[in-house]
Amino acid sequence: MIQNEVKLLIMKWVSIGLDNDLYEILRDQAFREKKSIAGVIREIVKKDISQSDRHRSSSIKDFTFIGVGRSKQGPLKPVSERHDEVLWKQK
Repeated sequence: MIQNEVKLLIMKWVSIGLDNDLYEILRDQAFREKKSIAGVIREIVKKDISQSDRHRSSSIKDFTFIGVGRSKQGPLKPVSERHDEVLWKQK
């Protein structure tokens, strides 16, 4: 019993919103399995995560958002380092 209490202390609490249909499905499953809804959700998440490739290596292609804010550099490039001069000249 003490071991279970310690386990609860190290858990992170997360709040999620569920639509009514999904909530009813989870509630029915929890009732059938004689578990809490949170317990059913933990098992589903744990099963899904363990099946995925958790150690998949990332490549630059995975970060498609890189460079979306890129702008044309003028004569005062790089603007990231000389932004004060660029802004002063625009006044």
